[in-house]
This record gives sequence, C-alpha cells and structure tokens, in this order.
Amino acid sequence: MSPLYFQRIRPVTHYRYLFFLSQNYSFPVLRPLQEVILQRGDEVKWFLYGNEIDYTLLYANEIQINDIESIIEYNPHAVFVPGNVVPSFIPGVKVEIFHGLPSKKTKKNGQLYHYIIREMFDLYCTHGPQSTKIFEQLSHKYKNFSVIETGWSKLDPLFSKHDSIKKRKQKVIFFASTFSPRFSKARILYPYIKRMIHSHNYHWYITLHPKMPQDVVSLYQTLKSEKVTLLDATQVIESFSNADIMLCDTSSIMYEFLTQNKPVITFQTQEDEEIFINIKDINVLEQTIVHTLKNSDTYHKTIKQFVKDIHPYTDGKSSQRILDATVSMINGNNLPKKQKPWNIIRNFKLRLKFKYWKF
Repeated sequence: MSPLYFQRIRPVTHYRYLFFLSQNYSFPVLRPLQEVILQRGDEVKWFLYGNEIDYTLLYANEIQINDIESIIEYNPHAVFVPGNVVPSFIPGVKVEIFHGLPSKKTKKNGQLYHYIIREMFDLYCTHGPQSTKIFEQLSHKYKNFSVIETGWSKLDPLFSKHDSIKKRKQKVIFFASTFSPRFSKARILYPYIKRMIHSHNYHWYITLHPKMPQDVVSLYQTLKSEKVTLLDATQVIESFSNADIMLCDTSSIMYEFLTQNKPVITFQTQEDEEIFINIKDINVLEQTIVHTLKNSDTYHKTIKQFVKDIHPYTDGKSSQRILDATVSMINGNNLPKKQKPWNIIRNFKLRLKFKYWKF
C-alpha cells in the first residue's frame, strides 16, 4: 500500500520544483537540472540557507525563496537536495541527488559517508551500477525510499559541451584538494607545486574545497602566473576537458575527473585504489607527474572499465533522467513500501534552525 503522504498526489502538467542547498558546491550540481526544468516549461525556486554558502552566486534570473513559510505557500511537487538533510515539514517528494560521486572517504568508525541513510528522502537518484547496487540493498532494508539509476546532473555539461572548449597547447594538470585536516594534503603539496610551476612548462588548474582554511587558500592565491588558473568550486567541470591529468588527495572530485578516462594521481590518499596512481613518497611525485603526462593514453582502457561502474553515462542527459524519475514518483509510481519515520530529533533541529514551529 502506498504511504499516506503520497495518497493526495495527482497527475499534473506543470511542475513546481525547489532546490534546497547550503554549500557552494551545490550550484554546479543543480544548474544543469534547472536548465532541463525550464526547457520543459516547469518552474524552480532556490532556497539557500546557512553561513557557508555565498548568496551572491545566484544568477540574476534564478528565483530565490527566502523562508520556510514561503516554501509552504509555493508548495513544490519535489525538492532536490545535493546535501544530507531536508525537513519533512516542507512539501514535496524529497530527492537526493548527491554533492559528489561515491568515494572511499569514511567516518572514523569506517562507515562510508556516501551511504549514510538518514531516512529523510523518498528517492535516491544514483550515479552508476556500483552505488545503485548498494542503495538498492539499503532500500530493501529500510523500505522507505526508492532508488533509480540516472547518472549525475553535474556531469552533463562535461559530456554535452566539452567539444566547444578550446584545448591548450601546454600539458595541463588539474590540482584539487579537500578541506578536512584528516585528508587534505594541500599544505604539504604547496611548495612542490610552486616549484613545478617554475621548472616545467605545464599549465595548472587549481581548485580548493570551499571549506578549506583561509591560510591555505591564501598560500595558493600567491601562485599568480600565466601558468596558473585558480578556480572556485562552481567552475571546475568547465575546465576538466582542458586538463590531461589530475593531482588530488582524498576527494570525490577525482572520480568526477576520472569519468573522462583520464589518469588521476593521488597523494597520500586515505585508501589506495588500483584505478589511481597512488603516491606515498613526495620525493617521487614530480617524476610520476612527468611520466604520467607523457604516457596518459596508456591508462585509458583500464580507467574506462572502472568508470562503467561508477558513472557510465556520457550522453549529457542525466538531468533528464532525474526529472523523469521524479515526475514518475510525483504521479504515484515507484513509491516506497513504507512511510518514513518521524525523525523527531533531526526535524526538531531543523525547525530550530529555521525558526519554524507551525504544524
């Protein structure tokens, strides 16, 4: 039997959507989805919250909604979330679309972050067979959410528009680092990258996690050179196509880059994976980078097989599949077998955060 909170849903022809986000890295995940929504003649509004998001990153034509009462009045059919939480007291089917591809990053107890179930979502739109299999197992366990494999909206521009990007004549290295003190190697790598900028004729794209400590950000901002392009988290996909290889520590962005079948060098990453070129000793890092740039084509076949499991979609239409899956659920299909729990503690904290106490 369908959960009670879905029984009032009826087929509609014009859909209202809400984007629910608190981090800057959500913008490039949601904008390809917004493009398809508007192409279909539907509407979408953005709800930004918290002190870790830059409210000025919204475009002039993107419609912002400012409080929970306005969301209730807007009454969205579905809410798309690239983060971890969404209140149950706002309307709409709650859709998890993730802020990154599955990675090996774990909590201290060994649990993979990507597969934590908080029982707040009705639909998980997964990226590829690897994550789909695990989420389907979790769906059988919890029975209060559905799983559809769609691919990831953030990667749509990489596969639909990259032919128009001008390729550099120089070899290009894309460096990315996460912010967590447990995983980030940005501070250690800074002097080596600085030296390589001066000693090799390579171009560097450099992006740091939005939560990176400001003193580390300031270090990399000193690397001003015609050989360096500094990128924020909303710009990375547009630059992937220009790069020949990536240098990274432990971040899901390395899986995003890998979907192009290009090699990734990881430095002192949390957990070794054969698909990456893992370097523990910083003294061999430079020669590894040079060698990989000269032989990058030799890695393509191995990477391609791996990518089939994490994100096999290269048609630039993942956003369309996400919307199709969402509309199907809105119209009463593929519903979870059970209703989500009350989640009293999490929802109380969210009511406290948003100062919303109406029931």
